[in-house]
Amino acid sequence: MTETSKKVQEADLLHNVAVVLMQPKYPENIGAAARVAMNMGISRLIVVRDEEPDREKMLKMATHEAAGLIEALTLHDTLAPALATFSYVVGTTARQGRKRRIENTPRQMVTTMLPLLRNNQVALLFGPEHRGLTNDDLKYCHLTVTIPTADFSSLNLAQAVAILSHELYYGALYQGKDIVALPNMATAHELEGMYAHVEELLNTIGFLRTEDTTYWMRNIRKFLGRIGLRGKEARIIRGFCRQFLWHEGQQRQEKPAKE
Repeated sequence: MTETSKKVQEADLLHNVAVVLMQPKYPENIGAAARVAMNMGISRLIVVRDEEPDREKMLKMATHEAAGLIEALTLHDTLAPALATFSYVVGTTARQGRKRRIENTPRQMVTTMLPLLRNNQVALLFGPEHRGLTNDDLKYCHLTVTIPTADFSSLNLAQAVAILSHELYYGALYQGKDIVALPNMATAHELEGMYAHVEELLNTIGFLRTEDTTYWMRNIRKFLGRIGLRGKEARIIRGFCRQFLWHEGQQRQEKPAKE
């Protein structure tokens, strides 16, 4: 493969990738992340923050080459709308514990992501500098990734963006040629609507108890996330949930009349 054809292939695979920064504290880190993303062929940057970051500080760290990413930056108040159009979300975390099961390194992530890139929008999600992503943030993620380090682990935001972006760029450049592309998957917006109806249904039939609702829904999300639902399939699941809930409502309305 010539250098030109490699570049075309890499651009073709990475055009659906975006870096999403959740509540970054410092505008300089946003600029540095933009610079890194641009170096690795990623041309979309999304920020979730309750107020607009200082543009001059971002531009200073982004440098002239990545200024376009800052100018085109998309800003959201909350995470759900920021991820609405993405069919696959990779969350980064360094924290481990009873509720944090770490399954993938950045290099392992690439194997999963490459078949998705041609037909699906994919987000690389990074948490705030001081605490990382919460469990509530991670519920949107199909995959969680931890960057392996020695005993001392203190990577800043731009460094984490650099490592994941480079692994993906390298994979697209040198491993993507013979990858069989996967079809369009359901978007986060479609999945969240489905999960809301699934949770309502399970509460209605008494499957979810108040004290463990979050635990069970987290596991249901993981199970359905592994299947890789398409949009039509998500709508079918949502449809029978709605139908059951409607039928249950009718039964409750008719019961007093029979008595």
